[in-house]
Amino acid sequence: MNINDTIRSAGLKVTPQRRLVYEVIRERGHILIEDITQKVHSINPEITVSTIYRIVDSFCENNLIKRLYCVNGKTYYDITTTDHSHIINAYQELIDLDDPELKTLIRNRIADKIRSDETIDKITIQITTKK
Repeated sequence: MNINDTIRSAGLKVTPQRRLVYEVIRERGHILIEDITQKVHSINPEITVSTIYRIVDSFCENNLIKRLYCVNGKTYYDITTTDHSHIINAYQELIDLDDPELKTLIRNRIADKIRSDETIDKITIQITTKK
């Protein structure tokens, strides 16, 4: 799906600013807001920081991207919105971890620890490494 269709499918109007912000996020996969604003401003300095923040928030609200609050205290934005986990390595790189077997193992392991009227919505794990 092209960028215009992706933005439209989320119920948002396609604008040059939204296109650019989405392109920047898609290019990196995982990105900090500071890096988004820096890259966007290097391409189009006319787009204000507040506009970029509003666009990113609207993308999160409409499930185009995910906001990740990481154990390292940083907030990343992730282009992959499906249920998956991450490894944050010693170099502060964020790596996708999609392991269905691990999710099944966790679901089975904790099934008796949640209330009977609840179901597991999603499983997200953050694994950190160090040198």
